[in-house]
Amino acid sequence: MARFALDDDSVVVVIGSGAGGGTLANELCQQGIKVVLLEAGKRYTLDDFVNDEWEMFFKLSWLDKRIATGSWRIARDFPNLPAWICKTVGGTTVHWAGASLRFQPHEFRTKSVYGDIEGANLLDWPLDYDELAPYYAKAERKMGTTRTEDRPGLPGNNNFKVFYHGARRLGYKVVHTGRMSINSRPYDGRPACQQIGFCFQGCKIGAKWSTLYTEIPKAEATGRLDLRTEVQALRIEHDRSGRVTGVVYADAEGQQHFQRARAVCVACNAIETPRLLLNSASNMFPDGLANGSGQVGRNYMRHTTGSVYAVFPQPVRMYRGTTMAGIVTDESRHDPRRGFVGGYELETISLGVPFLAAFLEPGAWGRAYTRKLEQYTHMAGLWIVGEDMPQETNRITLHPEEKDRFGMPIPVVNFDDHPNDIAMREHAYRAGRALYEAAGAVEVYEVPPYPSTHNLGTCRMSVRPEDGVVDRYGRAHEIPNLFISDGSQFTTGGAENPTLTIVALAIRQAEHMVRLMSRGEL
Repeated sequence: MARFALDDDSVVVVIGSGAGGGTLANELCQQGIKVVLLEAGKRYTLDDFVNDEWEMFFKLSWLDKRIATGSWRIARDFPNLPAWICKTVGGTTVHWAGASLRFQPHEFRTKSVYGDIEGANLLDWPLDYDELAPYYAKAERKMGTTRTEDRPGLPGNNNFKVFYHGARRLGYKVVHTGRMSINSRPYDGRPACQQIGFCFQGCKIGAKWSTLYTEIPKAEATGRLDLRTEVQALRIEHDRSGRVTGVVYADAEGQQHFQRARAVCVACNAIETPRLLLNSASNMFPDGLANGSGQVGRNYMRHTTGSVYAVFPQPVRMYRGTTMAGIVTDESRHDPRRGFVGGYELETISLGVPFLAAFLEPGAWGRAYTRKLEQYTHMAGLWIVGEDMPQETNRITLHPEEKDRFGMPIPVVNFDDHPNDIAMREHAYRAGRALYEAAGAVEVYEVPPYPSTHNLGTCRMSVRPEDGVVDRYGRAHEIPNLFISDGSQFTTGGAENPTLTIVALAIRQAEHMVRLMSRGEL
């Protein structure tokens, strides 16, 4: 592995090694660019993964203290765990289910299509579907996404079969085992899925795409990647002209270092990315780096979610096979006649007993609750993924007093559901209940949202600098050599799982950066 000097200002520093940062680092390295990749977590291997939810949760998750505020139920149920994301090499691509869906064309134009929605801070993206489509194709090829090109879909497990039966009885048309970046046959040096299950704990054989064992090793093979693990980025520094000059970070022992850079790309997730920018305030940027618009940290989105679990007369054993084994896309359309704008997906999901106990009915106790858990082997489950409305008051801020062990203010995550979010969730609950009842369920449980896994929008793209933080390539409006490279740059959230779009944008961003470098502009 390469090792570059701290004073080497020819390197690009990428902060975060997940879908955005890990992909971007590899794309740049493949084009001859030297990259220093800073990752706050440890590096694990496939041998470290075990099908034990609690062990892997504490091994992989970002558990540094955060505070959840607002009226969302998470603030009551999980006040210090607003997000369920990873602190490890590979980021949340270790933990994700693998669903890889393209945005629909209208979802890039929500302001134009949906109109003015009271309380929502809607904005059209500064790019459209046609422009991103070639990069979606590149991302699907890179990730081995099923049902694209000639790659077949995964087989359906029992959880899917129950789901499919109910969906078809209701008249849903587009029901299948999904577009998943989990190999349905050997691809790119990775084996085919063996239907081991418990995908959230890390894919034991590497069939699921993760930057941990795809992008990062490929970047290292070029000799141009310097991966530094267990380091926490604290501040991004800049010169008198406003160009960033590098990153101050703390290592595992708490010692601080300054890595110089020709450009800095922040891909820390939509909570940590604005936290870092806000903590990088200076005399020139008193409200935080790249925050002249006041939009850093605002418009936080986490998708409108919830789950429906159902009990059947015969065993289902939903935990066998892929965690996200099927999808209904019919409800992802925009149809205001349903009482809300935008749409949602229904996707199968399965949790092990420990997590189901934590999430099924948070705070519940007693015999009525334990009776539900006793029916675990007879349960099927689905997850709701819908487009929530961006709101300026849904935001990430720095705690005025409490700091982490490095002296960095901890983040405060404030969120309130928009009325459109609530109407969508209620519609989705009814749809999920009807689906399972059509399949013969004897009991159905509506489960509140889990801690957020799709964290989006806190440094959004915009045409006008006053409306957002970055331009159509993720480049900061105010700082020509600062880029945002994760889901923070999403202008709106769409109804689809975001990872494929994050990867597509990273490929496109790398191409743009290389173009700028070739012209001497970066």
